[in-house]
Formats: sequence, C-alpha cells, structure tokens
Amino acid sequence: MSTTITIPNVQLTIDQLVAVVRHLEPDDRAKVAQALLADEMDTKLTQLIKRLANKTPVIDITDEDINEEVRAVRRQHH
Repeated sequence: MSTTITIPNVQLTIDQLVAVVRHLEPDDRAKVAQALLADEMDTKLTQLIKRLANKTPVIDITDEDINEEVRAVRRQHH
C-alpha cells in the first residue's frame, strides 16, 4: 500500500520536513531516502562526467597500445 500525501501550498522548514518524514512508515521513509540518494548520485555522476569530458587526455592511446598492455599482463600471469 502506498501512502498518499496532499499538501497544497504548504511551506515547511527543513526541520518540519524531517519531522514529517520521520512520521512515515518505515517502507515510505526508505523510499524517501532512496529517492534522495538517487538524486545525489545522479548529480555526482553528472559532475564527474563533465569533469572528465573537459580534461585533456595526457596521452593518446591506440587500440594496439591497449592490446599490447593486455598481452603483457597476460604474459606476467602465465
């Protein structure tokens, strides 16, 4: 069962909002927490992607360079 909350034109302080969330059933509190974490992770991932996209590569690596590195690691393990 899902809890329905109707709040037309309500203003809450952060402390009031936290108090409301604490009154929710455990499953509903978990949903709120998951939604907040997902938003935070989306934001951090977007920031990371932007930072990486703006970085200039230190060196250009070809597919052959990568293949040679893979072969070298495999030789070390055998």
